[in-house]
Amino acid sequence: MHNQVITLAREFGSGGRLIGKRLSELLQIPFYDREVIVEAARKTGLSEDYISEAEQKKSRFIYNLSFSPENLPLSDQVFLAQAEVIRAAAQKGSCVIVGRCADDILREHPGRISVFIHAPLDQRIRRAREVYHVEAADVKSDVLRRDKQRAAYYNYFTNARWGQLKNYDMTLDSSVGIEQAAQLICQLVKFRGDRN
Repeated sequence: MHNQVITLAREFGSGGRLIGKRLSELLQIPFYDREVIVEAARKTGLSEDYISEAEQKKSRFIYNLSFSPENLPLSDQVFLAQAEVIRAAAQKGSCVIVGRCADDILREHPGRISVFIHAPLDQRIRRAREVYHVEAADVKSDVLRRDKQRAAYYNYFTNARWGQLKNYDMTLDSSVGIEQAAQLICQLVKFRGDRN
């Protein structure tokens, strides 16, 4: 049986990270989010802050035709380092990975289960304020800006479109609640495990 690797892509403020954390507790498997940044920083020698910032923005440079990673823009080097960390985590065992294009990086992994988490905008704005402590003057604009950044990053580094339904095994409206969302994903994981 293959490792089951659950990848969670999400709209900002939808609670995807909270759902992923709860899912890892329910399934008793490792959870990767910031851990990918920490390991990529170690591999590249770049700061965690730089990597966090780089993953929110696509490269503005044209790809260098050389196949040497050192000749790539730093943002591309960051992506490659994170992809290496994600593949290693998936190879090590079953896990939950939040964001970072993991669904596309692991698209050939036989045990990958990809989920896109979304929620109504008003709930995302509330969560951004209350849970993530976003202090922007216009929280709605900030939430939408972060989604736009995530989409640009994903679309740049993959051959897919962020949030497009056909790219995921499941899409889930987190307005059902964090616990219920995690339970629903658990049902899909169990179903997939029973089929293999």
